[in-house]
Amino acid sequence: MTPQPTPEPKRLFLGSLESEIVEILWQLEPVTARSIHEHILSDPDRELAYTSVTTILQRLETKGWVERKKEGRAFVWSAKLDRQSANALRAREHLNNFLALGNADAIAAFADNIDGDSLDRLDAIAQRLREVRRLRGEED
Repeated sequence: MTPQPTPEPKRLFLGSLESEIVEILWQLEPVTARSIHEHILSDPDRELAYTSVTTILQRLETKGWVERKKEGRAFVWSAKLDRQSANALRAREHLNNFLALGNADAIAAFADNIDGDSLDRLDAIAQRLREVRRLRGEED
């Protein structure tokens, strides 16, 4: 199982441009804001100011998603967590939001409409959780 990153980002939700920039970081990191800007503008249908990239990087840093290091006269940016850890955090947040409904009937109705492949995946997840708990010495 993917371990939960510590520390976790302060905010998990990312806007579309924030998500795009994090994806670029995962592909190219470490990278300068200028390189990110050029990567985005390599699509001839895109327009984006360089200052927008730097603003988004600063927001991502505040949210705890990225970090920067000074190299020469420029900052070099990198993601603080990898794609797998980010996906695990998002999945946990979605699951917690779903379970926060607290309405057993709504959750049961949802579960009743799950297809066979999804049920198999849920069974595999439950089995993996039981195994992890057994290895930790926890009861099922």
